[in-house]
Amino acid sequence: MSTSSTPPSMPPAPPANAPQGFFPSTEERMPLPARDAMSPAQREAADAIIAGPRKAVFGPFIPLLRSPQLMGRIGDVGAYLRFESPLDARIRELATCVAARHTANQFEWVMHAPLAVAAGVAQSTVDAIAEGRQPRGMADDEAVALDLAFEVLRQHGCSDATYAAAVKTFGEQGVVELVSLVGYFVMVCWVMNVARTPALAKPGVAPLSAFPA
Repeated sequence: MSTSSTPPSMPPAPPANAPQGFFPSTEERMPLPARDAMSPAQREAADAIIAGPRKAVFGPFIPLLRSPQLMGRIGDVGAYLRFESPLDARIRELATCVAARHTANQFEWVMHAPLAVAAGVAQSTVDAIAEGRQPRGMADDEAVALDLAFEVLRQHGCSDATYAAAVKTFGEQGVVELVSLVGYFVMVCWVMNVARTPALAKPGVAPLSAFPA
């Protein structure tokens, strides 16, 4: 892959007062290194991300660049789950919002909350997830996906009833991919929370607020 001197695309500035994981500091621990400070492996990994559907090095790929081989493999998994999975975009984006809320990750929330609405998830559903409320009036498949995602995150498994409903709705492949999608986004959210990777600026999208103590 190219190792030209073209710098990786840079993300916009973060919104103010949106700390990852609600930790008190917003100081980024692992910022994007200058291209001339990257190793050849890092430049190759950055070029691969830029050449793919993401078009830029941003979000979790900034800290993951410290391990370029891992970054490439995680990027491939995420690209499949986000762009190639047979799950409907509504279900993928809904599950991503649940993972972002669960991990208090501002980057994925600000990125995916509007994508969920654009894919057909009701704004009221996204608002309920942000506020920690049980959404009402969802489509049947959204309710099934939400049950599965919530149970996996809270209980590290799911009930027989939830499993049966999920298999009936999405099939066994869909269940595996939905659980994997939730796990993928929790993983990259953790990486960003530790690295304090800032969220992107998106006008009109409010960052997450901490739940009342």
